[in-house]
Amino acid sequence: MKRSFTLIEILVVATIIGLLAAGAAVSYTQFMKQSRDAKRKTDLEQIRAALEMYRSNSDTSSYPVYNPISVGCITDTGNCSTYNIMYLPKVPKDPKDPTYTYGYSGSSTDYTLGAYLEVTGSSCSTSPPSCTIGNCTYCLGPYGQK
Repeated sequence: MKRSFTLIEILVVATIIGLLAAGAAVSYTQFMKQSRDAKRKTDLEQIRAALEMYRSNSDTSSYPVYNPISVGCITDTGNCSTYNIMYLPKVPKDPKDPTYTYGYSGSSTDYTLGAYLEVTGSSCSTSPPSCTIGNCTYCLGPYGQK
């Protein structure tokens, strides 16, 4: 008498393996989105720290009005040679799309940094700073306000 698996048993095992693989793929995708969002938040914190260092400089005592993120350093004119101080030596790049830039909107007394997060449910606060930069879903303002 030969012993073998029936077609039903093979189909059941194949279905279970398929469901487990699909669940793992969804979990992995969600984990990668959360990881990229964490990197974006860390990047904005780096930029915020550079802006606060810029403001605490006795020569400036204000935030830059222009977009310092696109320049790569934060000084009063957007040119690193002015004070020869580089607060943000390397511009952080978006982890998924390096051509995407983080948003900045500022005045001499206030600013808002923005980034688009992939995980739904994230949003900018309605209290200051309000994010009016493109389609950002995460905002950061002076002194770490969110």
